[in-house]
Amino acid sequence: MPLLRGVWGVLSALGKSGADLCADCGSRLRSPFRFVYIPRWFSSTLSRYPKKPMTSYVRFSKEQLAIFKAQSPDARNSELIKKIAELWRGLPDSEKKIYEDAYKADWQAYKEELNRIQEQLTPSQRVSLEREMLQKRLKKKAIIKKRELTLLGKPKRPRSAYNIFMSECFQEAKDGTSQVK
Repeated sequence: MPLLRGVWGVLSALGKSGADLCADCGSRLRSPFRFVYIPRWFSSTLSRYPKKPMTSYVRFSKEQLAIFKAQSPDARNSELIKKIAELWRGLPDSEKKIYEDAYKADWQAYKEELNRIQEQLTPSQRVSLEREMLQKRLKKKAIIKKRELTLLGKPKRPRSAYNIFMSECFQEAKDGTSQVK
């Protein structure tokens, strides 16, 4: 994979296109990964799981974002999202109910699909899936914790004896000649 990225990077740096790479067959390669399949998940069990449905607010904002972008194409996304959020807050409950009902219907379909997949799993697949989901959850928690500690100004590790020795020797050697160093 790194080889393909490297080849593609060299070709694009030289100003060559994907057609030059595949000149014999006449087809044009648009990206170096078009002919390579990279699985997102290595587990076949987790990859078959359906995606969770969009919440009512996300569904509303996705619809409205296209409308707002058409009205003001030069506006930044953050500004548009703020406008959409204000519009959602001001929306009457009767109109919000449409989006909430659509979410509930999608959630029921999601649950049914999830149950269908769970019934087809063997006990060993079920155990490996639970282990995989646990690993994913722990990784996510670790990332969140690291981010919080970084924001709070995580304390540095204490200096090692070697580090202290080198800083003292560096100060002494800084003033001397290269022979002393």
